[in-house]
Amino acid sequence: MENEYKWWQSGVIYQIYPRSFQDSNGDGIGDLTGIASRLDYLRDLGIDAIWLSPIFRSPMADFGYDVADYTAIEPMFGSMEDFERLVEEVHRRGMKIILDYVPNHTSEDHAWFREARSSRESPKRDWYLWSDPASDGGPPNNWQSVFGGSAWELDEGSGQYYYHAFLKQQPDLNWRNPQVQEAMLDVLRFWMDRGVDGFRIDVIWHVIKDRELRDNPINPNHTPDQSPHRKFLEIYNVDQPEVHEIISMMRDVSDGYEDRVLIGEIYLPVERLVAYYGEKGTGVHLPYNFQLVELPWDARTIARTVNDYEALLPEFGWPNWVLGNHDKPRVATRVGPEQARAAAVLLLTLRGTPTIYYGDEIGMTNVPIPPDRIQDPYEKNVPGLGLGRDPQRTPMQWSGAKNAGFTQGTPWLPLGATDLNVERQLVEPDSMLALHKRLLELRRREPALSIGDYAPLEAGGSLMAWVRKKDARVLFVVLNMGDEPQDFDLSERNLEGKILLGTHRGREGEWVENSVTLRPAEAIVVEAD
Repeated sequence: MENEYKWWQSGVIYQIYPRSFQDSNGDGIGDLTGIASRLDYLRDLGIDAIWLSPIFRSPMADFGYDVADYTAIEPMFGSMEDFERLVEEVHRRGMKIILDYVPNHTSEDHAWFREARSSRESPKRDWYLWSDPASDGGPPNNWQSVFGGSAWELDEGSGQYYYHAFLKQQPDLNWRNPQVQEAMLDVLRFWMDRGVDGFRIDVIWHVIKDRELRDNPINPNHTPDQSPHRKFLEIYNVDQPEVHEIISMMRDVSDGYEDRVLIGEIYLPVERLVAYYGEKGTGVHLPYNFQLVELPWDARTIARTVNDYEALLPEFGWPNWVLGNHDKPRVATRVGPEQARAAAVLLLTLRGTPTIYYGDEIGMTNVPIPPDRIQDPYEKNVPGLGLGRDPQRTPMQWSGAKNAGFTQGTPWLPLGATDLNVERQLVEPDSMLALHKRLLELRRREPALSIGDYAPLEAGGSLMAWVRKKDARVLFVVLNMGDEPQDFDLSERNLEGKILLGTHRGREGEWVENSVTLRPAEAIVVEAD
């Protein structure tokens, strides 16, 4: 691979939800030893880096996103020794490891918050966001929790409210406090000193709030099917200008180590998202681009979105793409199993760093969760809107054995249809897993795909097409996102060549010129002559 590109530019990231990847001790919950036992699978798949959702000590009110100790491993997942062995094994296979950093809030069980709420005079009181009640005794303003209800919780002992953007068990830190800044930057240093290659930074656009705590305006476009917190436009509690100063501090720490990456979780319109690269590249290396997760599966919409995103990127900004994660419905559920194959080609041939969500490489779908098995606090707090995240967090399906080879115990969430599994797809040449392996191998072999330039090709109807080029090497990609066959005219574009890869494997090696017909949900990657 070309030396001028970093591993996080040319490589492919794989997100692991640790509770659901592999259980090694029979308690029904995935763990670090389980992850280590599956590293050869990931290496053979063609993964360059794994990102672990939180593994820090936590009471698990929000499954690890409520951190009680940033420098300790949650015993449910294992020990610090288990973690150190995992890092060693990841690196021994030539891969990288990325941790989930949760800077916006702690658990209410964190020693910092226990001390902060002990007294208004506590030295750590200002480590969190406190405010006196409004004149009517209610919350200080109208800010809403993402998980339902007011974002302010009254602390009876002190008579003040504290702010929590998510659960009341997740009080927000006050990042305007220099002591908080230094303590939280030390967390980054702690883990990078132990060989961690980077961080995915949770809800980074939330970290700074309006100093004056002004009310948010009412959202005139809110509809009943949306989360209740969308009733207000989030003007003052997220995406504040000062957040970029905090991110640059994180970047300074990262830059003090060799070859590390910072990835920001940011759900914002792309014109605001690109600001998180920072002035002259002093922000996160990759502000996560979730557009493919949220857009309808429509060729014209997605083609326009890709072009707009490319146009908005700063000169120093490297693009990235995501099809799924632990918070959003799985891609095979959103677009169907056949179109999910085309979506895999899209993800892995666009310009930029792709992230694969565990199980998407075998086409896992959302699993219906019976009411008595619901775990997610979001679904419990805001029921009936389909916002619960359990369906996309179900255990990885490894085999046709009991509990799909995930656990010898009772899995923490129900499993899907276990005939959809890794073991079976490894021996099926036309499986979703086989398609991913071929895509990742082609991407690794072809610098035009991993680091090459991107240019759109004009296409109509349900087709989307583009060119990837590196030096004299030219490839072009065509997708049919519709449910009817579509012809793509090659002659007027002066294109012809051999199909290197297709969602229908039988076409690989076929020469195409003049025109090529794509079946519904078909995608091809062509070596231009």
